[in-house]
Amino acid sequence: MPTGLEFFDRLLHEYRKVWNNRLLNVENQNSEEILKDAIKRELLDENSHPRVRKNRYEKYYSAIKRLVDSNISTETKVHLIEVHNQMMDELK
Repeated sequence: MPTGLEFFDRLLHEYRKVWNNRLLNVENQNSEEILKDAIKRELLDENSHPRVRKNRYEKYYSAIKRLVDSNISTETKVHLIEVHNQMMDELK
């Protein structure tokens, strides 16, 4: 997977297309940190009320399904899935 802020700027832009109403904390963070933080919060289901939260495997499945079903490019889908995989590995 490519790296660099320009790469993550583009990935974050595409991520926002898929999750257009997602609040992203951008205070003192670069695009890579913002994207990874948003995906981590998504996998931990921190955007839901505690009583209805799902486990990270269910959230991973639904996130990947949403990416696959989106209209972003296949290359971007693969890169976003790679970031999801990386975040899942960090959560183990």
